[in-house]
Amino acid sequence: MPRSKTTNGQHRRRRRTMERMGSAAVEMAVVAPLFFLMLMGMIEFGRLVMVQQVLTNAAREGARVGILDNRTAADVQSASNQFLSAAGVSGATVNVTPDPPSSAPAGSPVTVTITVPFSQVSWLPSPIFIHNLNLTANATMRRETVQ
Repeated sequence: MPRSKTTNGQHRRRRRTMERMGSAAVEMAVVAPLFFLMLMGMIEFGRLVMVQQVLTNAAREGARVGILDNRTAADVQSASNQFLSAAGVSGATVNVTPDPPSSAPAGSPVTVTITVPFSQVSWLPSPIFIHNLNLTANATMRRETVQ
C-alpha cells in the first residue's frame, strides 16, 4: 500500500523534532558548565563583599567600646566577636592597639583590626576563585575620657 502525504509529512516532522532535541542536548552540555561556573563565582564574590562589610562593622563596634574609660582589650574583642557571631562569621582574630585601649591619652587613636581567612567564611565547600585570601578590616577612633 503506498504511503499517503500525511504519513510522509508526519515522518519528516518527527525526524526534525528528534534532531532538534539532540542539538538542544549538545547546546546544554556546552553552556551548563559555563553557567554554573559563573553562578559559583557570583556566590563567592557576593559572600566576600558581605563578610568584608561585616568585618568593617565589627571593627567599628569594637572601636566604639575601646575608646571609653576603663576598657580592656578583652572588652573590645568581646564586643567585636559578639557582632561577628550574630552575623555568622567565626574564626576571626581581633587585635587592639594600644593594648589596653584605656592606656591611650585622650584624643589619641585606638585601632581595632579584624582578620579572617576567606576559606573559613565561604559558603562553598571549597572556594574556587578566592581560596588563599585573608579579609581584613580596621577602624580607628579617638580616645574619649572624662578628666
